[in-house]
Amino acid sequence: MATSPIWASRSKTRGLVLDLIRSARTISRIELAEATGLTGATISEVVRELMGNGLVVEAGRGMSTGGKPRTLVRLNPVARYSVGVQLERNTCVIVVVDLAGRPVTRTAVPGVASMPPQRALPLVAAQVDALLATAGVDRDKVLGVGLVSYGPQDRRAGVQLTPQPTDEWLDHPIAQRLAGHLGLPVLLDNDAAAAAIGEYWMGAVDSRSTYGCIYMASGIGGGVVVAGEIYRGSSSNSVEIGHISIAADGDECTCGNVGCLENYAGPSAVVQQARALPGLAGRLALDPADADLLTGFAQIAAAANSGDPDARSLIERSARYLGSAAVTMAGLFDVDAIVLAGPSFAVAGPIYRAVVQREVDRRTFARRAHGVRVALSVNGSDAAAIGGAVLVLQSELILGRG
Repeated sequence: MATSPIWASRSKTRGLVLDLIRSARTISRIELAEATGLTGATISEVVRELMGNGLVVEAGRGMSTGGKPRTLVRLNPVARYSVGVQLERNTCVIVVVDLAGRPVTRTAVPGVASMPPQRALPLVAAQVDALLATAGVDRDKVLGVGLVSYGPQDRRAGVQLTPQPTDEWLDHPIAQRLAGHLGLPVLLDNDAAAAAIGEYWMGAVDSRSTYGCIYMASGIGGGVVVAGEIYRGSSSNSVEIGHISIAADGDECTCGNVGCLENYAGPSAVVQQARALPGLAGRLALDPADADLLTGFAQIAAAANSGDPDARSLIERSARYLGSAAVTMAGLFDVDAIVLAGPSFAVAGPIYRAVVQREVDRRTFARRAHGVRVALSVNGSDAAAIGGAVLVLQSELILGRG
């Protein structure tokens, strides 16, 4: 297992400097001092230690501004790695990323979450081991594993607080058990929160901004990032945008609420609506008994892109509901941007982005003060898994939490 650099003293300063180097790609010591307000001597000492730990390397010289050209520094991407594991209801995505957050390799294993955890977690661990070996990644450089899934969760205890997809997963110590199989630390977190922080690490949003993420896989979740840190709330079960009530007299949701957004706009709802249209269901050969909702949803999304009027109507209806959720998110958190992430946006993402942007432009409370940009995730379908790996990098190196 990799050991983090020793952050016993001035951990916040070192994390701040490392994060500035990461976000700038290349930067000089003088620019670091100007950006942080720290003295040149302090910056030189911190950079020297980061270089000693192999996290930072020199990157040549910048353009001259009249004097001696400044020496630039940058991250050393191969200095550390982390693993992201996304447990979805029908599949498990595993990625390995380098220190810059760039994916090195990935794999997907179907059906893992439908197994009891006693069977599923050893299988996940074996896949992680095989992926690291195939990629030739030195395990001594692996900081840990970010295990992300839907909520609610007890993040500190590393357990799911939901009996989904089966009762055996409720209160099972999944983080602890997976860590035992791998011999690596495992951090449990929410998939939507992970997807949100992945955008920050990859430089897709301004590092000083407040932005939101709407994440859609088989369900709908949300996350908000403020100046590079996830808004956690009191128990890290915040911004569950899929479970805001949009119909006071709606059906009861498995979460205990009624009229939840997810039950009107999520992939399950769209597939059920499509199955109720004989013409569309016949054209797409939708199987009423098929439990793989993401595949059925992708078929409907592809048909919408191809001009099928019934499919297009269903996708746009879902998008309008999500637009209302985006307006709610903007009203609550006054965000600069909203990112749409997750596998369900992989096919029909442009339709969703256009509709959600229109709703936000038209209805957001602070629209006269500032605009809200709606964008598709730079991390595509693997946004949550990549974000899980990034959470490990951030926790270990930037925040110094270990």
